[in-house]
Amino acid sequence: MGGIALAHLLGEQGMAAGLLPHGVPRAKNVILMFMAGGPSHLDLLDPKPQMRKWHGQPPPEGMVDKKATIAGAVLASERTFRRSGKSGVEISEWLPHLAWVADDVCVIRSMHTDTSNHDPAQLMFHCGTQLFGHPSMGSWVTYGLGSASRDMPGYVVLNSGKSVEVRAALMGNGFLPSHYAGVTVRTEGDPILFLKNAAGIHPAMQRARLDALRDLNEWHLEVSGEREIAARIESYEMAFRMQAMAPGVLDLSGESAATRAMYGVDEEATRGFGTNCLMARRLVERGVRFVQLLDSSWDDHNDLDKQLQVNCRRVDRPAAALVRDLKQRGLLDETLVIWAGEFGRTPMAENHFDVSGPKPGGAGRDHHPHAFSLWMAGGGVRAGHVHGKTDDFGYHVVEDGVHVHDLHATILHLLGLNHEQLTYRHVGRDFRLTDVAGKVVKGVLA
Repeated sequence: MGGIALAHLLGEQGMAAGLLPHGVPRAKNVILMFMAGGPSHLDLLDPKPQMRKWHGQPPPEGMVDKKATIAGAVLASERTFRRSGKSGVEISEWLPHLAWVADDVCVIRSMHTDTSNHDPAQLMFHCGTQLFGHPSMGSWVTYGLGSASRDMPGYVVLNSGKSVEVRAALMGNGFLPSHYAGVTVRTEGDPILFLKNAAGIHPAMQRARLDALRDLNEWHLEVSGEREIAARIESYEMAFRMQAMAPGVLDLSGESAATRAMYGVDEEATRGFGTNCLMARRLVERGVRFVQLLDSSWDDHNDLDKQLQVNCRRVDRPAAALVRDLKQRGLLDETLVIWAGEFGRTPMAENHFDVSGPKPGGAGRDHHPHAFSLWMAGGGVRAGHVHGKTDDFGYHVVEDGVHVHDLHATILHLLGLNHEQLTYRHVGRDFRLTDVAGKVVKGVLA
């Protein structure tokens, strides 16, 4: 009876916490590519040619929220936007590979959030709140659906670029049981720390140790009823199963030369992010429910033209390759791919213009929560589509606004989950990813 109860508690039949999908899922897996720092929507996904006549001048009276942003002179983008694919989605010249898959992506130009500071905005995007200690999106998804693989965790995190300051909080389980936390996989050295046994420890010996530890933990679980003990048991068991499965999953040597070239894993500029994108495809192939790619930093307060171009060269090719690869393998329809940052950038220049004219060095843009862009692909998303609209300066959303809570509600909907019903009881009340807000954005659904 104890074994039956434990199996149910740990969701070994593939459903976490005994939950079932609330609706028909369009997607089985999620790959979230998060560009920490805030990519400039005005230079990448939301063209504003009207800004050129205002370049170097103060913005129109009343447009700027001076509490949130620096009221500098207007900085028109020098980027050329081209209509791409049969759908004609306008994409920046700095994202040429994304333009190749324009007919597979949905661009949302009307995103907005609640804060202009990095840490709380990143928490808001991942956890639905600006507060620490809450579960991340990946944790909520695996809590709701479990993992499709018995031998791999349901939630895996891959990192590239500079370190993200609040990384642990963006992949954490918060108040959910600990086995819903993201597992970090590295692209250098041992992919997963402490996964290998020490010298002289054979699998049979390791299995015997775990059996003894499990017996003690099950006795403690029976006595105390503490759910975290069950999570601890599952973590040990998962680690043991991963010792056999993970090395093969994370070994890219069997990938073809054409695939490696498509992702750019053998070229210096694209190696880091390209390796992570290829790893993400291999992970969802093997049943990992939520793969999170954290890349930093896109916080271009100065020298935007130089720094943004470098970042785009690093990620554009691998990100587009991921969409192409999933599609040619028949996986795109069941995998929701998302590329986003925590907010956008201002249409005004920072660290460049003052009363005496242009300053030395390249201009940048400040943080901007009122409007930003992202793109999605696969998993039930409307392909070759642009949703929402901002004003002529990309400052305010003027049509079909999408709050971060709305994005979360839509992601859960595509996975067959009702965001209002996916709750967890904590400190006396029911919590959810969308807090007390959020609505499904039907305009982005296929």
